Amino acid sequence: MQKQEALIQLSCFIYPCVIMNSSSIYILVFVQLWLFSLPCRESVCIPSERETLLKFKNNLNDPSNRLWSWNPNNTNCCHWYGVLCHNLTSHLLQLHLNTSPSAFYHDYYDDGFYRRFDEEAYRRWSFGGEISPCLADLKHLNYLDLSGNYLLGAGMAIPSFLGTMTSLTHLNLSHTGFYGKIPPQIGNLSNLVYLDLGGYSDLFAENVEWVSMDIQIEETCSLQFRGNEIQGPIPVGIRNLTLLQNLDLSQNSFSSSIPDCLYGLHRLKYLDLRGNNLHGTISDALGNLTSLVELHLLYNQLEGTIPTSLGNLTSLVELDLSNNQLEGTIPPSLGNLTSLVRLDLSYSQLEGNIPTSLGNLTSLVELDLSYSQLEGNIPTSLGNVCNLRVIGLSYLKLNQQVNELLEILAPCISHGLTRLAVQSSQLSGNLTDHIGAFKNIVLLDFSNNSIGGALPRSFGKLSSLRYLNLSINKFSGNPFESLGSLSKLSSLYIDGNLFHGLVKEDDLANLTSLTEFGASGNNFTLKVGPNWRPNFRLSYLDVTSWQLSPNFPSWIQSQNKLEYVGLSNTGIFDSIPTQMWETLPQVLYLNLSHNHIHGESGTTLKNPISIPVIDLSSNHLCGKLPYLSSDVSQLDLSSNSISESMNDFLCNDQDEPMQLQFLNLASNNLSGEIPDCWMNWTFLVNVNLQSNHFVGNLPQSMGSLAELQSLQIRNNTLSGIFPTSLKKNNQLISLDLRENNLSGSIPTWVGEKLLNVKILLLRSNSFTGHIPNEICQMSLLQVLDLAQNNLSGNIPSCFSNLSAMTLKNQSTDPHIYSQAQFFMLYTSEYSIVSVLL
Repeated sequence: MQKQEALIQLSCFIYPCVIMNSSSIYILVFVQLWLFSLPCRESVCIPSERETLLKFKNNLNDPSNRLWSWNPNNTNCCHWYGVLCHNLTSHLLQLHLNTSPSAFYHDYYDDGFYRRFDEEAYRRWSFGGEISPCLADLKHLNYLDLSGNYLLGAGMAIPSFLGTMTSLTHLNLSHTGFYGKIPPQIGNLSNLVYLDLGGYSDLFAENVEWVSMDIQIEETCSLQFRGNEIQGPIPVGIRNLTLLQNLDLSQNSFSSSIPDCLYGLHRLKYLDLRGNNLHGTISDALGNLTSLVELHLLYNQLEGTIPTSLGNLTSLVELDLSNNQLEGTIPPSLGNLTSLVRLDLSYSQLEGNIPTSLGNLTSLVELDLSYSQLEGNIPTSLGNVCNLRVIGLSYLKLNQQVNELLEILAPCISHGLTRLAVQSSQLSGNLTDHIGAFKNIVLLDFSNNSIGGALPRSFGKLSSLRYLNLSINKFSGNPFESLGSLSKLSSLYIDGNLFHGLVKEDDLANLTSLTEFGASGNNFTLKVGPNWRPNFRLSYLDVTSWQLSPNFPSWIQSQNKLEYVGLSNTGIFDSIPTQMWETLPQVLYLNLSHNHIHGESGTTLKNPISIPVIDLSSNHLCGKLPYLSSDVSQLDLSSNSISESMNDFLCNDQDEPMQLQFLNLASNNLSGEIPDCWMNWTFLVNVNLQSNHFVGNLPQSMGSLAELQSLQIRNNTLSGIFPTSLKKNNQLISLDLRENNLSGSIPTWVGEKLLNVKILLLRSNSFTGHIPNEICQMSLLQVLDLAQNNLSGNIPSCFSNLSAMTLKNQSTDPHIYSQAQFFMLYTSEYSIVSVLL
C-alpha cells in the first residue's frame, strides 16, 4: 500500500522542472495507466487539519465571505474553497487563497492611455488580517499561495515560523502587505521548487545568500524577489540552482556587475534584473542562455556595447535593455531573433545607423529605439516587419524626409500600426497622402521637427486617432480643414507652427472627444457666436496668441473640467467676470498675461486667489494687491498698475504656511517700505520687486527665506547700507540691487557668505570704498556689475581667479536662471559672462 501511495504522489506532482530521458517516459506512462485502473475514492478531511484551518480562518479578514464553506457544519474540509487534499491519505496538501489584483484593472483612455484600479472592489474581495502560527501544524502542506492580498500581514514582518514548514515546495507571498527584513529561516525550506516574495513592498534583506547556501536544492524552478529593498551583490551561489527557469530580482538595490554565475543557468527562460544598480558590461557569455524567452535589464547602470552573442538567443520574445549607458552600434546579429515580439533599446548612448537586419524581425510588434544617438535614415527593410503595432523613434538624428518614412511603413505596416512617435528626430519635408493609410493609428507624435506644408486632407481618414502632436514644426494653412472630422481625437497639440486662418464653430463641432487642446503660437482667429458652447469638455487649453474677441470669452465657463488655461495675448479688452472663478474652481494654471484686462484687483480677482499658478502680468489691473490662499505657488502681477503698500498682502495672518515659490510684482506702483513679514513665506525661490517705488532698506525677515535663489529689487529708491539681512540667504544665485540709493562700503561678508551667487548687480548706487578681496571667494561668479558707484582703489588682482568668468556658458540659452516649479525664471539680461566696473 505504501508503494501504491508513493506512486500516486509521483503521478500527481510532476513539476515542470523534472527532466526525463526516453526510458523514464515509457515507465511513467506505464505507471500512469496502471494508476488510472485503480478504484477512486473520495478524500475525507482529517479532523485535526480541519480544526487548524478553522483557527487559520479566525485570523483572516474575509469581507466577501469567500471562505463561507469553511465552517464546522461542513465537515469535509477537502471540499472547502481553495483547499486540495491527497486523494488517498486525505492530508491537506495545497492552499490556494490568492487574489489577482490585475483582475481589478480596467483599461481606458482619458487624455492618454491609462489603467484604472478599482480599489474599492479589490478591498471587498481580498483577504486581510494575519497568518496564524497554527498553519505550521499542516505537516503535509506543500503548496501555499497567499499572493495578491495587500492587506494580509499589513504592517507585519513575514512570520519566521514559515521556515519550519519544510514540506513546502511552492510558496507565494508576492503582493502581500508584509514588510521588514525577509526572515533567513525561509532558507530552511529545502524542498522549495517555487518561491515568490515579490510585489513592490517594503521587504528588504542585506543579501540573499541563504537562497543558494541554505536552500541546498537543484530542483528550484522559480525564484522571485521583485520590488523589495535587497542590497549587496547578486549571490554567486545562484549557480547551484541549475534547473532554474524563472529568476526575477527586479526593483531591488543590488549593486554589482552581472555575476558570471548567471551565465551557467542554461535552462533559464525568464531573467528580470530591471531597476537595480547593476554596473559593468554585459558579457558575451549571456549568449549561452539559449533557452531565454524574456530578458529585462532596463533601468540599471550597464555600460559598454551590446554583445553580438545576443543574436544566439533565438527563443527570445522580449528584449529590453533600455535606460542604461550602453554605447556603440546595434549589432546586426539581433536580426537573428526572429521570434522577438518586443525590442526596447531606448534611453541609451547607442550610435551609428539602424541595422538593416532588423527587417528580419517579422514577429516584432513593439520597437523602441528612442532617446539615443542613432542617426541616418530608417532602413527600408523595416517595412517588412508587418506585425509592428508600436514604433518609437523619438530624439534620434534621422535627418530624413517625413514622406520617406511613411512610404517605408505604408505598404504592410500602416494597416495595423497603433502608435508612431518620431518626436525631435530631425524630420523635414511635407506630409503626403500616405498618412491616410494609417487607419488604425491611435497615437501620432511628429512634434519638434521641421515638417512643413499644409496638412493633407487624408488626415481625416484617421478615424481611430486619439492623440496627435504636431507642435513645434513649420506646418501652415488651416489644420481644421483636415482634422475637423476626427471625433475620437482626445489630445490635439499643434503649438508653435505657422498655421493660420479663421476658426469657426463648425470647424470644431465634430471634435466631441477633445480633452486637451494646445494650439498656441499660431495665427488663428476664433469667430464664434456669443452663445456658443463647445461640444467638448477640456481639461487643458492653450490658445496663446489667438485672436479671440475684445470680450472675455464666455464659452470658457462651460469648460468646467479645465485645469490648465492659457489665454495669453489673445486680444481681450475686458474685465474678468466674477462668475468665472465659481465655474472653474479646479483650475491649477491660469495665464491671462499680455492682454488689456482692467479693473481693481480686489473686485476683479477672486479674493483670496487660490489657483496654484497664476499669471496676470502685462495688463491694466489697479488697486491693492489681492490676498492669497496657502495653495498658491506662483504669482505674476508684473507690469500692471497695482499701487499702495505691500503690507496687507504680505502680513496677512494665515492659518497654514504659505507655499508661494515665485513672486513677481515688478513694474507696478507699489510704494512705502518693504514690510518685515517675510518669515511667513519661507518657500520663496524667486522674488522680483523691481521698478516700483519702495523706500528704506531690506527688512531683516528677508533673511528667513532659506530657499531664495533670485532677488531683484532694481530701480527703486532703497537707501542705507548693503542689506545685512542677506547674510543668511546662502542659496542666492542672482542678486540685483541696481539703480537704488544704497551707500556705504560693500561688506566683506558678501564674498564670504554668498558663495552660490553667479550674478551680482550693484550698478548705479552710491557705494564707496574699495572692492573687497573676498569677492574672489565667489568661485561661481559669472556676471559682476559695479559700475556707476563711488568705488575707489585698485581692482583686486585676485579677480583673475574668477575662473567661471573665463568659460563660455554651457547652456544653449545664455541666460542664468533659477528654477522653481513649472517655470524657468530668467534673472539676468546679460548674454555673456562679464565684469562691468
